[in-house]
Amino acid sequence: MRATTALQKINATYLAQRTRSSTNWGDAQYRVFKSYREWLRAAPEIQQMYSLNMPVSAIRTKIRQEFERHRYVAQLPTVDVLLFHSHQEFQETLNFWKQLTHVLKYFRSEEDPKARLPKDFIAGFLEGRN
Repeated sequence: MRATTALQKINATYLAQRTRSSTNWGDAQYRVFKSYREWLRAAPEIQQMYSLNMPVSAIRTKIRQEFERHRYVAQLPTVDVLLFHSHQEFQETLNFWKQLTHVLKYFRSEEDPKARLPKDFIAGFLEGRN
């Protein structure tokens, strides 16, 4: 668990990083794995900070799903943007700049793309979806 003090919570540069581009795919892969490990290691702290009523394993599973969503991105600049957004979310989450609802939105069933889509056309039609 990270040793954070009250001063770190008010410090806007806590966890700040410079934005940079990946030099090649190996560099991008290293940065993605590093970001993924940071998120996984922070899961117990996120659970404690936001008083989430779910096990750490569920939080880690959701983190894995979020990274898997972008697994097959084939453009290096797009990977760099996704890494920037990942770190931005990480910084906002651990600095406690988010409210509980912002964190819980990742766990809503509506956020799951497979849960949103109807199984077939008729089911979607009967539900009133286009």
